[in-house]
Amino acid sequence: MEFVDLRPGGRLTEYAAVWHQQRELHAAVAAGTAPDTVLLVEHESVYTAGRRTASWDRPTDGTPVVDVDRGGRITWHGPGQLVAYPVVRLAEPVDVVAYVRALEQAVMDTCAEIGLPTQRVEGRSGVWLGAEGGPGARRERKVAAIGVRVARGVTMHGLALNCRPDLDSFGRIVPCGISDADVTSLTAELGREVTIEDVEPLLRVHLSAALTPLLLAGTTIGDATADDPDAHLTLT
Repeated sequence: MEFVDLRPGGRLTEYAAVWHQQRELHAAVAAGTAPDTVLLVEHESVYTAGRRTASWDRPTDGTPVVDVDRGGRITWHGPGQLVAYPVVRLAEPVDVVAYVRALEQAVMDTCAEIGLPTQRVEGRSGVWLGAEGGPGARRERKVAAIGVRVARGVTMHGLALNCRPDLDSFGRIVPCGISDADVTSLTAELGREVTIEDVEPLLRVHLSAALTPLLLAGTTIGDATADDPDAHLTLT
């Protein structure tokens, strides 16, 4: 599995350009002419809406939204957020839930390594901090969102880990369609600045460990298996 960093020098990347690159790479991986690849990106500020996005999830102030072919609902991408797009061929039978759990595990292991314990929330994908009672009570908070598409046995889209974004950017929407929880970042939770540069090398290691057992064994450039015409969507 190869990693391609699309943010040399901290460059921000337009969402549409990377989405186009994903689609081209997806076709090549599905055809067996490109290796399993993970694109690492820091986007220009953008709102993207998955197929389950409701009208009330969207901004009401005219802010543009890009409609995309992943699962889930609306979210924000932008500066201070590390986005990983694995374009990889999964072993058969394809298990989308296991794939999402592997992405979650990679993020949880990354967070643990920098000193932040995280968890899953039943019925919701992503990586979370639990609710806290007592004075200054806090609701459940999501630090990483996940939304994927799997077609022809090959994945698209992926995960977004909040390192030090402007969390006010989530205020114009109902993030992931979840109104009874909040969005947070590594910086906000740890009380110190956590940059993408701090996190990226750790995420690479943990993504490799979590995803490798799910990949089609022995696939090399030039190999291909029968295509699955069905696309599988998971929730954000």
